[in-house]
Amino acid sequence: MAIVSIIVKIMPESPSTNLEEIKSKAKNLMELEGAKNISFETKPIAFGLNAIMMKFAWQEEKDTSIIENSLSQIPNVSSAQIIDYRRAFG
Repeated sequence: MAIVSIIVKIMPESPSTNLEEIKSKAKNLMELEGAKNISFETKPIAFGLNAIMMKFAWQEEKDTSIIENSLSQIPNVSSAQIIDYRRAFG
């Protein structure tokens, strides 16, 4: 049973979107799916828009489509895309 490290780029709909609310909902959703060691980083994109970079540990056997599908359903999220996937342990 291997563990992978995943980074997801979450794009809000507008610069005025509450990023802390998105982070809270994203963390809850991913914890329910079994993600561990969740952390966040905010990266400036352009014109005041910031992306949320969410990093966490995930069971390699689990389907990753769950991640993008769940996170993109959060209100005020424009898109969620896995940008890094690499084996961490195992």
